[in-house]
Amino acid sequence: MAVVCLVLGILLALQFRSNEKSPRYVSTDRWAEITVQMENLKRERDYLAEEVLSLREKLEETAASQEGEAVKALREELVKANMAAGLVPVRGKGVIVTLNDSPHALQPGEDPNNYLVHDEDLLKVVNELWAAGAEAISINEHRLVANSEIRCAGTTILVNVNKIAPPFVIKAIGDPQVLESSLRITGGWLSYIENFGIQYQIQPSDSIEIPAYKGSIKFQYAEPVKSGTGNT
Repeated sequence: MAVVCLVLGILLALQFRSNEKSPRYVSTDRWAEITVQMENLKRERDYLAEEVLSLREKLEETAASQEGEAVKALREELVKANMAAGLVPVRGKGVIVTLNDSPHALQPGEDPNNYLVHDEDLLKVVNELWAAGAEAISINEHRLVANSEIRCAGTTILVNVNKIAPPFVIKAIGDPQVLESSLRITGGWLSYIENFGIQYQIQPSDSIEIPAYKGSIKFQYAEPVKSGTGNT
């Protein structure tokens, strides 16, 4: 557009100077020549104006196409981020692990806690699943995220501040064979609690659905580090 304006300005300036140098009264032939020149300038102006409009449309189409691709890429990144943060339900193949208290009949002097599923048992199993490449995990339909907790509160177990009770159903999405092999490895936690009669079952599945995290995520002290800044 700048080039077009420059060309038009030069043409008009040349025509203005030509008119200034011409005598006050010109012949009929000269007027005819000037008229032809003016018509040529008008046609050239109209042509350049059409070129400007065409270029403007192409620029708008290119900008819209680039913007569309950028928006699509941003949406894809947002979906991945929401999946990683556990904010959307997910589905995929994996394993379902069910833990339950031991049916062992207590004998005098035995500690009943040895035959119950504790928060530590759930935490150990979950850690083994994460280490085996699990991409999403839930316990009794409560999604585990970065700030989730599995802890004991009196005689109950809390997951994301929610009370849960046996049987404890752990769903994990990932490679079913790898996840199951990791859980059944010799010296693993399941083989340890099996000595106390704790019941467990590992069921591979081609379709497991894990719900989204339903708790609140707040950042009161943490904030993102701006690009190019160092640690202080």
